[in-house]
This record gives sequence, C-alpha cells and structure tokens, in this order.
Amino acid sequence: MIIKRGTFFGLAATAVLIATAAFAQQGADDARLNAFLDKAFDDSAALSPEFMTGLGLKTEYNKLDDYTGAGDEKAVALLKSQLVALKRDFDPARLGEQAALSAAVFEQQASQLIANQGWRDHGFIYRANGTPTGALPTFMINNHRIDAVTDAEAYIARLKEVERVLSEVSADLVARTDKGLTLPRLVFAPSIADARKVLAGAPFTMGADTPVWTDFKSKVEKLNTDAATKARLIDQARMALTGPFKRGYEKAIATLESVTDRAGRDDGVWRLQGGAAYYANQLRNWTTTDKTADEIHQIGLTEAARIRAEMEQIKARVGYAGKLESFLNFVRTDPRFHYPNTDAGREQYLTDARAYIAQVLAKAPAYFHRLPKAALEVRAVEKWREATASIAFYNRPAPDGSRPGLVYFNLADLSQTLKPHVEDVSYHEGAPGHHFQISIAQELEGLPKFRRYGGPGAYIEGWALYTEGLSKEMGFYQDPYNDLARLASELWRAARLVVDTGMHAKRWSRDKALQYLKENSLLSDLDAAREIDRYLTNPGQATSYMMGQLKILELRCKAETALGDKYDIRDFHDAVLADGAVPLSTLEDRINAYVAKKKG
Repeated sequence: MIIKRGTFFGLAATAVLIATAAFAQQGADDARLNAFLDKAFDDSAALSPEFMTGLGLKTEYNKLDDYTGAGDEKAVALLKSQLVALKRDFDPARLGEQAALSAAVFEQQASQLIANQGWRDHGFIYRANGTPTGALPTFMINNHRIDAVTDAEAYIARLKEVERVLSEVSADLVARTDKGLTLPRLVFAPSIADARKVLAGAPFTMGADTPVWTDFKSKVEKLNTDAATKARLIDQARMALTGPFKRGYEKAIATLESVTDRAGRDDGVWRLQGGAAYYANQLRNWTTTDKTADEIHQIGLTEAARIRAEMEQIKARVGYAGKLESFLNFVRTDPRFHYPNTDAGREQYLTDARAYIAQVLAKAPAYFHRLPKAALEVRAVEKWREATASIAFYNRPAPDGSRPGLVYFNLADLSQTLKPHVEDVSYHEGAPGHHFQISIAQELEGLPKFRRYGGPGAYIEGWALYTEGLSKEMGFYQDPYNDLARLASELWRAARLVVDTGMHAKRWSRDKALQYLKENSLLSDLDAAREIDRYLTNPGQATSYMMGQLKILELRCKAETALGDKYDIRDFHDAVLADGAVPLSTLEDRINAYVAKKKG
C-alpha cells in the first residue's frame, strides 16, 4: 500500500485530533466524577451536623446527630444509592488515573461501611476509651465556635438537644441488651463515674464551674455585643444546662445503672451470638486485608520476637545484667523515669512533648517535600473524661484553619506514666505522625472530599507507627532509655496483634491478655489494664497499627531496592501521602506506580 505524503500528514493530524478529543472527554468525565463524589460526600455529611461542624461549617449548627438505628439506616441507604449511581454513570476505562482511583476507593470504602451496618448492634455504645456522655462536652468545647450571637444561640440549642441524644443512646443500649448483645461489665463503673463528673459543679451544684459552663461563658464574653445580650445568653444557657442537658445525663446514668446487672462477662466478642463473623468483619474493616485472625496472631508473635532481640541490644548497651522482663520492670518502676504526680509534673510533661514535636518540625524539610500548613497544639485530657480517655490521641484541625490539630495526653496519674515514652508518643500523635498525614490529606488539591477527610485505620495508624521509627532515622531518641521506649512501643503494637486476636478469636481470658501485654511493653499496670479494656470494647481496631506499618516498611524497602541512587526519602513520603488515606492494597499499587515512573 502506498500512502501519499499529504495523506500521511492528514492521518497523523486526524490521530492527534482524536487523541485530543479523547483527552478532553476524559477530563470532562474526571471533572464530572469529582463533582459526583463531592456531592456524595456533602449529602452524607448533611446527615451529621456534628461532622459538618468538625469541618468548620455552620450548617445545622443548632443540631446534634441522629443516634438511632433508623438514622444509621438512612445513611446506609444513601451510600447504597450512591454506589448504584457510580456504577451506572461512570466507566472506569474512560477515567484518568486519579479519577479511576477515586472511584475504586469510594466503592471499596462504601461497601465496607454497608457491611459494617449489618453488625451495628454488636458494636459497644459505651467503650473503655470513649463514651457518648464524654464525647458531647468535648465536641461542644473543641468544635463549636461562637463568633456571633446566633452561634451562641445555636450552642444553647445544642445543649437542649443533649436530652434527645442521650435518650436515643439509652434506648439503643436497652434494645441491644435485650438482644443479648451486652456490654462487658468493666465498662459500667467508669462510664457512670465520668457521666456524673459532667454534672459536678456549677450551674448544677455548688462548686467550681463545670467545663461546658466555663466554655460557654468565656466564648460569650468575647462577643462584640452589649452586656444585656450577653446576660440573656448566659441565663438561657444556664436554663438549658440545668434543664434538658441535665435530664439527658440523668437518663443516661439511670439507664447504665438499670442494665448493669445484665452486663456480659469481660471476654471477647466470641461470647456474642455471631461473634466470630462479626470479628472477621472487624478485621477486614480495620486492616483492609483478608488476613484471618490466626494469620494476624502469628504475625504478632513473629514481630514480638524480632523487637525483643533489638531490646536486648539496648539492655547490653546500658549494662543491665538481668533478663529482659526484669529490665523492663526496672524501667517501669524506677522513680527516675517518672514525672512528679503534681501539677508541675503535668506541665513538665506537656513542655517536653512540645519540645519533641518542635525538633521534628525543624528537621522535617530534610525528610518531606510537603509539610502541613495547619498549626498543632498539645493539651492534657480534661479531668472529667480521664477515666474513659485513651493514653494519648489526636484531633484533626478544621480545614479552614479555625481550629488547630490537637494532641491530647491523659495525665490522670503520672506515677503510671513513663518519661521515656513521651518522645515516641509525641511523634506518633503529633509530628511527623497523625498531624502530618491528616493535615496534609485535608490540604490536598484536586481530590474529592472523601479522600481528604477520612480513610482506613490501617493506613492512618500504620503511618503514625511508621513515623516512630522514622524519627529514629531523623536523629532523635538520643537517650538510650527513650530508644528502649520506642522499641517497647513497637513491641506493644505487635502485642496488640496477639492479644486482640487472642481475646476475640482464641478465647483468651482478660487476665491472660493483660499478662502478655505487661510482659511485652513498658506500660504501667494502670495503662496496660486500660489498653486491654480498650481492645475488648473496640475489637479489631488495635490490629490496624502494625498491619499498616509493616506494609509501609515493605513498600519502602521495595522502592529503595528498585530505585537505587534515584531513591529519595522525600519522594517516597510524598508518594505515600499524596493520595490521602487509602486501603493498603491501593497504597501498594500507588507506590509501584511511583517506582515505575521514577525509574523512567
């Protein structure tokens, strides 16, 4: 076949036009998908006034969430309709790389949420590390801004809403108990005690102002309005607190007391009807893998052995002659490794945590191209929720910058808190851990909202645990005992794989799990007990940390080996953080793509 020169150029030009048109169509499809996913996010968010407030919005600012089963079913029905529309209206083959990724991740996450709803009643409303009665005041204090009189009126409306919310929670608790889906006995006493603390003080009783009352008055005092208006708002808030707010808490306390006698044993969820299938779903949800409880249990045992061998090296370095268990107990109990259990000791703890975070921020540009824009603050857990709060945790910043990222430390009893642990916990919860990942995700441009404001626990917690070791590479943990604490924290996460699966799948007793955790961590007796109770009441969640960390380390090793001289740790971290929180299988695909592109 002979093609004339002019014909050839005509064909080439036609091919370019076709390719250009296809690219334009792909761009249009991508934009249409992003618009669809953002609307799906907004429609789901609209069902949760509290979530919208967390995003910095003032939509439905005078309402709290629907806590009923019907409310959850409404959210799931919406997800199902969104999945149908996604599959009907979008062809993955016609989407660009990022758009196709968004569609796949949305489908996976929505499908898992729908599966979780099938086990809704198996979940524990009151947990050892969180209760609705503790979450409501925290939400109001940390999230509800008062910039105008209408915001103060919305705050008052929400105080009144507490009666409805806690009535819904109470009815749900009774209904689940009637089905035999009972809370473990260990939950009741601390939940009741913390709920009572919310009402301990003015305006409910004599004494100092309660935290919510202090919060409202201080925010109103800063308003640019007249004294009469401020007095009216404060009076209305007092009536809301001593009326519906108080009745809500009294209802919650009375309900907890009424079902205490029907409490379940302090055993894993195997004791519940359908408990094995429920736990399997929990593992899929938290690890984003199909690994079984037996497989995860064995991974924990293997990793624990590896980490203990590294701890033996530090033991030899500091000249301790006894066995590792004896060495850990020495560090756990020697007074030199504890802060004074005083207000001054608590302030020193927070000062040290801030200093550790500051040194990371100063050195981070050598390890990250992108740094978070959001500010970060360190705080102590409020007194009224110490009994049901975790050892430490992170609260995300508002996307609009109106609220910083918050690292909380539970300083209830410093005799139970180790100085050497403050460093690794500061890196995990703050920088370069949760704050970097969560803040950077929120700040990513061009991604749909659901990828910026959420994601799987295995990725989120895996990243935070990974950064504990990364901080060692950055030159920190100069004190050998702090380095021991770092390894002890990693060992603790390995032990979580063992005890979580042990209690919920292998029918380990609480005492057996507690003993294993104490032998494989630097946790005090109090903190070890808190952790075991947390795992009992939030099955599967504790497995997410090490499963995610191991995947990130595996992918980093592959990247270093494949790229050789082309490997740059800043590029790798950018690749890990560039897509928001994604399932571990998706993360592996993305890192493989980064390596292939870097190799050229």
